[in-house]
Formats: sequence, structure tokens, C-alpha cells
Amino acid sequence: MSELSTNAILHTASGRQSGSFSLAIEVSPQMVTLSVTDGGGAGTAPKAEHQEEEAEHGRGLDVVSAIAHRVVVNDSDHGHTVTAAFFTEAGR
Repeated sequence: MSELSTNAILHTASGRQSGSFSLAIEVSPQMVTLSVTDGGGAGTAPKAEHQEEEAEHGRGLDVVSAIAHRVVVNDSDHGHTVTAAFFTEAGR
């Protein structure tokens, strides 16, 4: 959740003085789903960038994608929603 929230603050209008973003958490016995909806204004939808090993930034969504069962990015006129789903032990 912290990585997705940080991306919203750093890369969208959510990080501006009057910006905001929303968080949603859904929990079931099989899965935990985390969603962050940003304030838009970035111009492009979030995507994994596969940075060079020496790069100091730009791998957050890669890390989330590596540990999540599924990552979905939904783009709208009002912002982007990044949703990451993680299986629980019961869901494996």
C-alpha cells in the first residue's frame, strides 16, 4: 500500500498542495486486494518500467508486480486506480 500511495503522491496531482488520493482494502479468506486511486494529471497511466540495476528510482511498480498475484491499472478522466491482489494462505 505504501508503494502505491507514494507513487500517487510523487507522480500525479495527488501530491499537489490541495491534492488527494483514496485507498481501498478488500479482505476475503482467499485474497487481499489493495487499491489506490490518484488525482490524475500525470498524462500517462502508471506502468512498470524495468529500470537498470543502478537506478535509484522507478522500480516500485515492478516490485509490487513481482509480489502480487495480479496488478491492474484502470485509467479514467479523473485519475488512475492501481489495484494489487495478493493470495492469502487459504487462497493458495
